[in-house]
Amino acid sequence: MIESYSFGQIMIFGKRYTTDVIILPDRVKDDWWRKEGHRLNIDDLRDVMQAQPEVLVVGTGYFGLMKVPSEVRDYLISRGIELVVENTKEACKSYNRLASTKRVVAAFHLTC
Repeated sequence: MIESYSFGQIMIFGKRYTTDVIILPDRVKDDWWRKEGHRLNIDDLRDVMQAQPEVLVVGTGYFGLMKVPSEVRDYLISRGIELVVENTKEACKSYNRLASTKRVVAAFHLTC
């Protein structure tokens, strides 16, 4: 579970991360970086797709500056993956709520 989030840092299962992360069912992938920085690309989600989630929660940053283009949304929906896109503070809450009942993966941008 996510214990806390503030600009630039997140605490997950007692460990503090200061780089963007993907929370997978069996591990946290830290130092996640996107091809285009503030624009999510399908290629950025390789680890997510391998995990075969029911739900992907995307945290778009403290101020919500990371964009999730329609082609990424359509790609996920076509594979039966529910998508939740929120600023990272709200996305953390959604992840914690959903993780107890569904196979959830999260991709969080921690700044901007």
